[in-house]
Amino acid sequence: MEQTDSKSFEALMTRLEEITRKLERGDIPLEESLKMFEEGTALIGVCKKMLDSAEQKVRLLVRDETGEKLVPFDGEGEQ
Repeated sequence: MEQTDSKSFEALMTRLEEITRKLERGDIPLEESLKMFEEGTALIGVCKKMLDSAEQKVRLLVRDETGEKLVPFDGEGEQ
């Protein structure tokens, strides 16, 4: 598997979609399918970490002026 640390989220998702398409076709040998499945699960982990990091950044950016309370994403609490 290629190094994923320096790739963008979008590039990782594109690779994951490619793997998914190939696995869904079902025309590749079992050994290759297992390798692709392993790569896919690793990519999911990396993407999840990237999304978690982005969520934390968003949470920091949407704090109200007191720094205590997060602004809700769903619009609740707006006046």
